[in-house]
Amino acid sequence: MASSIMPQPEHFLYREENGVATITLNRPDTLNSLTFEVYAELRDTFRALQTRDAVRVVVITGRGRGFCSGGDVHSIIGELFKRDMRGILDFTRMTGALVRNIRALRKPVIASLNGTTAGAGAVIALACDLRIASEKAKIAFLFVKVGLSGADMGAVYLLPRVIGLSRATELLYTGDFISAQQAYEYGLYNRVVKHEDLEKETQAWAEKLAQGPAFSIGMTKEMLNRELHMDLDAALEAEAQAQALCMFNPDFREAYEAFLEKREPQFNRR
Repeated sequence: MASSIMPQPEHFLYREENGVATITLNRPDTLNSLTFEVYAELRDTFRALQTRDAVRVVVITGRGRGFCSGGDVHSIIGELFKRDMRGILDFTRMTGALVRNIRALRKPVIASLNGTTAGAGAVIALACDLRIASEKAKIAFLFVKVGLSGADMGAVYLLPRVIGLSRATELLYTGDFISAQQAYEYGLYNRVVKHEDLEKETQAWAEKLAQGPAFSIGMTKEMLNRELHMDLDAALEAEAQAQALCMFNPDFREAYEAFLEKREPQFNRR
């Protein structure tokens, strides 16, 4: 049974409106850097949203000048030096679980990038289904800059699939920032808008998706994930089965009847 009440998070802002849940990272003084607690609560929130029927689209954004600058230097990086290998591995697996839950959520997730997007923040944005960015939203996968592998939180898996191997290799090897325009040209950002228009444009996009057939969109996301590992024959069979399931969903008949009656469809959205 779907949950009826969504717990209010302690470490970021959360609101629901018109079928859209908006998560706002809320540590603007540090460009919304992540702490152990923020990571864990984000992981758990994306898992809980799977059964939140009132939510059909999720937006994640940040307050202030940054979307997310990655792990906090003091509260995470400094503390990691006190851990043994098991303790460090517990942390890196937790960060991966956040990405897993974003990808597994059968609802569109939009990253609304209001400013600096770096390190783990860049991977969180990458894990989302869609990215809309302010013209000020520069981005960097800067792990090598601090002596770490570019392979973090699924970046090496996801980034080549979004922008291609050659460009992904460059970004992960150098850790350099690129501008919003360059990120758009690479295909990393879906849209770039004026900074003052970001919230309005994000909400309009999210609400448009929220008005669509949730079952069909959820199935599309699932197949996008599953078919990354399939050959053509397996993909064709998987899509045949997925489409047959959609044809049994009430939204398919509603779209047909709306066409005959020359009106907009009113989808079930669940």
